[in-house]
Amino acid sequence: MRVMTWIITPEPFDSPVAAALWRAYYTEVSDRWYLLHQGRRTDPDELEGGVAADSGAELAPPDGQLLVARYDGEPAGSAGVRLLDATTGELTRVFVYEGMRGKGGAALLVAAAEDAARALGARHLVLDTRSDLVEARALYARLGYTETEPHNDDTYAEHWFRRSLDDDQKKDDQKKDGRERDDQGRPERVN
Repeated sequence: MRVMTWIITPEPFDSPVAAALWRAYYTEVSDRWYLLHQGRRTDPDELEGGVAADSGAELAPPDGQLLVARYDGEPAGSAGVRLLDATTGELTRVFVYEGMRGKGGAALLVAAAEDAARALGARHLVLDTRSDLVEARALYARLGYTETEPHNDDTYAEHWFRRSLDDDQKKDDQKKDGRERDDQGRPERVN
């Protein structure tokens, strides 16, 4: 039996792989918005303009990072982080191709993006999403993001989330002390 695996690595924001994932992401979220609000898919000229308007340059080091997930070696999804200030990162462009969904890739991408944000110096992450992107909202809630007040004035943003990255660091530090922990982080008894 062959085991399929996810591998998540940094990717230049302007690579062909990044461009294909950005186009797929933008097409999906744009089409969903237009179908919901206007009963049509995105006009091809609008689509091209939207894709071209956001190069993703803010996801380049030293203040950002784009990550690409590959499943069995093939590009399957992406996520990006960028610093908004010295301690606040923004999670963006979380996307998994439709045929690859349900295999755990989105949660792995978010975890990798959180690690990238920590490496950039972020102590917490914020993100925004829309009401119709119910799968995204469910994912973020499941991963410990809490809904909060708006942190931007993005035209399409309807929900804003925040998550402390310090809590994860405490858990990592507890693991490093060599003692097994229960679900609440308490040391387990050794008989």
